[in-house]
Amino acid sequence: MRIPPRLRLLPAAVACWLAGGIAIGVPDAAAASTGVAAVVAVGLAIAAFRVRLLVLPAVAVGAATLVLGAVAIAAPARTPTELLETAESGRSLELEVTVGGRADEGRFAGVIAGTSVPVLVFADPGTAFPIGTTVALRADLEPTEPGEDVAFLLFPRGDVEVVQGPPPLLAWAHDIRSAFLDASRGLPEPGGGLLPGLAIGDTSRVPEQLDAAMITSSLSHLTAVSGANCAIVVGAVLAIAALLGAPLPVRVGIAAVALLGFVVLVTPEPSVLRAAVMASLALGAVALGRPALGVPVLCASVILLLIADPWLSRSYGFALSALATAGLLMLAGPLAVALSRVLPGWLATVLSIPLAAQLACQPVILLLDPSLALYGVPANLLAAPAAPLATVIGLIACLIGPLAPPLGVAVAWLGWLPASWIAAVATLFAGLPGARGAWPGGIGGVALLVAIEGAVLVAVLGAGRPRRLARAVSLVALVAYVAAAVGGAVVTRVGRPADWQYAMCDVGQGDATLVRSGDAVALIDLGEDPAPLRACLDDLGVGRLDLVVLTHYDLDHVGGAEAVFGRADVVLAGPSDEHADEPLLAAFAAQGARVETVDRGARGTLGSLTWEVLWPPPRSSTSGNDASVALHWTCGIPEPCLSAITLGDLGAEAQARMAGAVDTGRVDVVKVSHHGSADQSERLYEQLGATVGLIGVGADNDYGHPAPTLLDLLAATGTTALRTDVDGLILLAPGDRPGEVDVWTAR
Repeated sequence: MRIPPRLRLLPAAVACWLAGGIAIGVPDAAAASTGVAAVVAVGLAIAAFRVRLLVLPAVAVGAATLVLGAVAIAAPARTPTELLETAESGRSLELEVTVGGRADEGRFAGVIAGTSVPVLVFADPGTAFPIGTTVALRADLEPTEPGEDVAFLLFPRGDVEVVQGPPPLLAWAHDIRSAFLDASRGLPEPGGGLLPGLAIGDTSRVPEQLDAAMITSSLSHLTAVSGANCAIVVGAVLAIAALLGAPLPVRVGIAAVALLGFVVLVTPEPSVLRAAVMASLALGAVALGRPALGVPVLCASVILLLIADPWLSRSYGFALSALATAGLLMLAGPLAVALSRVLPGWLATVLSIPLAAQLACQPVILLLDPSLALYGVPANLLAAPAAPLATVIGLIACLIGPLAPPLGVAVAWLGWLPASWIAAVATLFAGLPGARGAWPGGIGGVALLVAIEGAVLVAVLGAGRPRRLARAVSLVALVAYVAAAVGGAVVTRVGRPADWQYAMCDVGQGDATLVRSGDAVALIDLGEDPAPLRACLDDLGVGRLDLVVLTHYDLDHVGGAEAVFGRADVVLAGPSDEHADEPLLAAFAAQGARVETVDRGARGTLGSLTWEVLWPPPRSSTSGNDASVALHWTCGIPEPCLSAITLGDLGAEAQARMAGAVDTGRVDVVKVSHHGSADQSERLYEQLGATVGLIGVGADNDYGHPAPTLLDLLAATGTTALRTDVDGLILLAPGDRPGEVDVWTAR
């Protein structure tokens, strides 16, 4: 079969992606694989002189060999033996780290100075340094699993201090971004917080509820700087230079400089890198007077970037950016032609763009969230016209703000209008019934979706008998999905155990556990975001809360407080040595709750259950995770009932000390500490011998949670692991026999 010229680099791009994705997961085998692949590539290249059909396989294997070679070279440098030994010993280490990414709630990516070791630093919330800054810290190290984009997680002990500021170019970009963020603070929300995201990809000011609405309505890609943004910048610079009469080489050179400055300004995220390399290749083609075909340029950029950084092969941002571009280049045109048979031409063209992008990206999105954005296409249809306006106007405001602040603010107000429209569209569609349709998760769900999407494309774009068959398959799939969705909703409601005693809400990377006895309900921790917690409480019909427990004050445990203000009767909190925690407790008190600080020995009841605080000890100087409030829940009367221990985020040392200080006996349920991190006490879990272990963890987290060692520990102690990233909402009810646990999960 003859491959069209524009698709001839596609096999090489796919081969590079597969080679990189596999090799970074088993880096020790990369060197041997490189040698084998090199031999095969040479053999195919020689054979290709005689058989032209072997040219494309030779190119694909050769490109994949370069990716394997890059893994073999880079992997040892990413994980030096001395750092691995330090992490294994539990010792802390003094390091200098060069900041490589924007901070998110204190977390920032970087590289250990003088090395090529990528790390993720977990500093205190509110910590932020300009990109390019070198900082000094003493930190505990935790190696990540092979294939992760960072090699080590660093947990500082003490302050993180600046050693050296960023280079001039990066300092300039930081100052411009900061000035733009400051200017946007005076704009009404939610459009004011969204404008920097649309213009320069900075989502730090996007309100939490709007962020959730953007995801639900499939509009979150608008705040990910990629091809459209780069095309606008390059196109505008080329047009202005042409109007000024600049010759072609000068126009291309100015556009290249502008592109570099834009990448520095918005920071080189994976989607930005893909778009920038594509734009650079296209500019090179223009300079040489050659046509720049979209698909070959996309494939070439993917190949080059994967050779330069094979770890991009497992980046969701990179994958979604490349797939969206491929969908637009390969599907938008044919879909527009097909849709124009039943729709006006202009509407068919406009509709084909979000439809093509969503068809291409949905299988990958499914790995992050096993559901479908049912209103994604109409939401994008309404929001798309406003996106370039907000991008261009916001970027202009960003650039002129430092030179003329009043003018920058005035231009930002103009950008606020389209940004507010996009926010309104997201909020509208996210609030409609059935905004997210359930879909099977995992590889099986992805394969099913790909098969159905293939049938739909053949039904729309094909001809003859295959088209008729695809139409029949698509119709059957649609009817089956609607029937399954309606029937599933009924079964879900009917199948839920009415006598559930423990519920773990799916609040992403955070904890929110409900305990119920009769009509009395307690909530342990609040997650990071009020929206998913509020949705969980409403879904379970929980109104008033007799007891709220704040195990400690990390954002992923108290960030959702807004969802329960005014609902709580009593709030239990552990000790805190930071004044920043006091306003939260004061807010609960102002809403009518009785706030109590507790330590080991405090007791109380919830319906027929008795609770006792096992940790922290009285007058403890411990703070943070190891000061988490741990509770023991026991049955007060002889009836079907489950005992439990909830551990907050206690580390292994605190767990071991608690196990030595109190004798809990065996329990039915354990709320696993710290989202399933590796920092666990084997002795405690053996002592508890729980039937079920609940893990509150987000599907897309940077911590490697839950750790394989923790899952192995639970299996070894006979504890069944249930986790919100896989199972969604989890309900536990007493079984028919003592120690038996009935489990219901949303997925």
